[in-house]
Amino acid sequence: MYFSILWHHHQPIYRHPESGLYLLPHVNYHLTRNYYQMAVLAEEQAFPCVFNLVPSLLEQIEAYVQGEAEDPLETALKKEPEKLSPKEIALLRCFLPAGEKVDNNEDLQRQVLLSLFSPLFSSTLERIKDKEALLEKQRAVWAEVIPLYRRLYHRHQIELTTSAYYHPLLPLLVDLNVAGEPIMPSLPFHYPEDAWLQIELGRNYFEKTFQVKASGFWPSEGGLSSEVAGMIARANFFYAVTDENILWKSLQVRPDFKLLGRPWSCQGLTLFFRDRELSDLISFEYQRWEARAALDHFQEKLRLRLNSLDDRSLLVVALDGENPWAGYSDNGIHFLRELYSRLKKMPGVEPICLSDYLEIMPEPREIELVPGTWLGNFSRWVGHPAKNLAWEKLARVREVTGPNQALLVAEGSDWFWWFGEPGVEEFELLFESYLEAARKKYPGENADA
Repeated sequence: MYFSILWHHHQPIYRHPESGLYLLPHVNYHLTRNYYQMAVLAEEQAFPCVFNLVPSLLEQIEAYVQGEAEDPLETALKKEPEKLSPKEIALLRCFLPAGEKVDNNEDLQRQVLLSLFSPLFSSTLERIKDKEALLEKQRAVWAEVIPLYRRLYHRHQIELTTSAYYHPLLPLLVDLNVAGEPIMPSLPFHYPEDAWLQIELGRNYFEKTFQVKASGFWPSEGGLSSEVAGMIARANFFYAVTDENILWKSLQVRPDFKLLGRPWSCQGLTLFFRDRELSDLISFEYQRWEARAALDHFQEKLRLRLNSLDDRSLLVVALDGENPWAGYSDNGIHFLRELYSRLKKMPGVEPICLSDYLEIMPEPREIELVPGTWLGNFSRWVGHPAKNLAWEKLARVREVTGPNQALLVAEGSDWFWWFGEPGVEEFELLFESYLEAARKKYPGENADA
């Protein structure tokens, strides 16, 4: 049995279209703590990981590297300690490790800076006492992240895949009505040309960044339909990965490892469906377990699947590569090292990159897709009053402005994921600001939202 693991790296656009400020520091946080760590561990263990790097994230990483990104956390870290405002001190304390004691504002800044680095840097950071030296080290790591992934990709140690540029839910751009929720927005949204443009822009940015064409595509949120699969194939991608729920809905059968372990094809695109149970165990469950027990459990689950699968079958695990590790001890380093080591030694399991599997896989079976996402349906993005209102605002502006750059940002899935939840003011502000920026390109038109 072949085994492939895909790590999804994504952040939406946090840059305010008018001020240029980054309203949230999540790209900053993950750069030195997770993005660098994930590539280093794959290299160290010589494990053939597949990484999905969304263009909206790559664009923001480049902005940090070029000194063009400033977020509230970075501002507070750089400021002279005695000039920190109460709001900035409170923000810094949000990033202070639990139980960590600080003597003064300068100590607070230093401890927070240290917490932004992966534990892989522990021995190096012990020798750095000065805050300015830590900031310099942070900038050096930022600058190394994309070249590191590029270098490993060109050595064929890892595989890189891309996505639609601003991470939209492609089936909903094609036709919002496929969501089929009991309460839908009052205005239609039907712009397949926007879906195509997002795919094309994502493909082109990836090629510019890595000087090579991507074979694989992760549709944002695992959102896929037959029409979207056809677009991805026309954009010259060879395969896409999504969730097994779409497979079972499309086939109208109960879950079956034999069906999950084979390749499928739709509209000329090879499809691999991820094993949801195994993916979710790493994402949401094993952080609560002792590492050895978690890894023993994972291997036992693999043995179960081995009993149903033949030598040419493929098992795909695909999940968020950023957020799970905060819940693991030592940011997941021991767990990941041991996971990779065990998988390489496990009888009957051969780790592989997905593009390599394309060369040896059995003939894919044709399938007509029922639209869906990694969660199954679309209810996380449409159907709630706040989400429906956002779609209606987007539809009004899109009808007038066309797919300008600001409008494409507003089509991203993240805004709709969070609408209706408490404490998401920054997401609401960014969405509204990008709609306003889109409107301003057409000041003579009535695009009131």
